Amino acid sequence: MITAEAVTTYIRQVFSDAAVTVIDKTGTQDHLIVRVTSAGFAGKNLLDRHRMVYQALAGPMQDGRIHALEITATTPDEVKT
Repeated sequence: MITAEAVTTYIRQVFSDAAVTVIDKTGTQDHLIVRVTSAGFAGKNLLDRHRMVYQALAGPMQDGRIHALEITATTPDEVKT
């Protein structure tokens, strides 16, 4: 189990400008929907963006605090359109 605040902290260590939303998908705090908006994704394809988020969350993924992760990764410009 991991809190939304902890997930946000991990992500902001890599993407300091990130707007992060974390949704507990099952009520068990280990199956999460994570939405990240950051300028750090500019010029990156979807696969690269997901890899970047997985890397940011490598610790809790490896130790089992996060079991499943659904990611949406966008740039600020993409959110505006």
